[in-house]
Amino acid sequence: NNNNNNEMTVRVNGDSSVVVVEDQKSLPFWKVLWRFTRPHTIIGSAMAIPALHLFAAPTFQAAFQPAVLRSIVFAMFPSLLMNLYITGLNQITDVDIDKVNKPQLPMASGDLSPTAANWIVSISLLVSLAWGMSHPVLGTQGLNVALWGSMLLGTLYSLPPFRLKRFPFLAAFCIVSVRGAVINAGFFAHAQAAAFGGSIATTTVWNCLCSDPRCLLSSLFFAVFGLVIALMKDVPDYTGDALFNIRSFTVRAGPKTIFHSMRRLLTTAFLAVGAIFARSAFQALSSNNNNPTLLMASRILVSASSIAAGISVHKRSNNVDPENSTQTYSYYMHLWKLFYLSYFVLPFVR
Repeated sequence: NNNNNNEMTVRVNGDSSVVVVEDQKSLPFWKVLWRFTRPHTIIGSAMAIPALHLFAAPTFQAAFQPAVLRSIVFAMFPSLLMNLYITGLNQITDVDIDKVNKPQLPMASGDLSPTAANWIVSISLLVSLAWGMSHPVLGTQGLNVALWGSMLLGTLYSLPPFRLKRFPFLAAFCIVSVRGAVINAGFFAHAQAAAFGGSIATTTVWNCLCSDPRCLLSSLFFAVFGLVIALMKDVPDYTGDALFNIRSFTVRAGPKTIFHSMRRLLTTAFLAVGAIFARSAFQALSSNNNNPTLLMASRILVSASSIAAGISVHKRSNNVDPENSTQTYSYYMHLWKLFYLSYFVLPFVR
């Protein structure tokens, strides 16, 4: 520590750097709570649930029924609470690391006490799991797989003695699983059962993954995106992770290697999806669909959005120094905007 109480000096491999934490006036609790949720993650969850309901609809017309809205609202509340539990638990267990990597977070900055944080995550967890099982029809197997699966993997990721974030392959597995199969297949199955009248036997998560190619492929795409997010988020956190012996892929391979490999992976994924849907758009007019023009327009939208996103991933990276934490964090947040875009376009994947 320096004589200045607002500065913290850290030393990694012989190099020292100073992290400055600015004094802040006491903030309203709701503002502190909003920061505690890690808004970019909770927005992603809030977009995923309605998008997956519309995506699971057998037709565009079926997507706009009262049962769909009821199913979305019922799933949204416990899911956002579970998101709060996972991100909150991570901040509780990482508070010392966050003082180096993310000093603006509410616990690291002192705006939220450990006692308050523990109460928030405990209540969020209990209410989320109880809500998921509270209704005989809307409390579907898909919803509970999403909630319990996220809880289990999120807990193993952050909480000692497991703390899987220390092991890069297991840490990536947790994030990829949640952002891939757990969320996408879980809420797809929930929508089929709660909104579109599917039977219990045909709307299990496993059955949806095995019997519905759209569910499987969307889960695979978001698993890839989840992998990129999982590894890219560690690039700006390199200094703190190295200091506290968190042997992430970035600490092991270096920020440049991870940054460029993940950039190439996501660019390739977006451009591949764009090319596939560009080709299928022209096949739509000769299909047996009741409205081939609408089908073609949907596929063109998906293709154009994917190609634009792929170009954006590549172009935005040109001016980023992988060893500059400010620049890499800004780029990481740009990827979250493309994550939102992907869910916005998902209902048009036909």
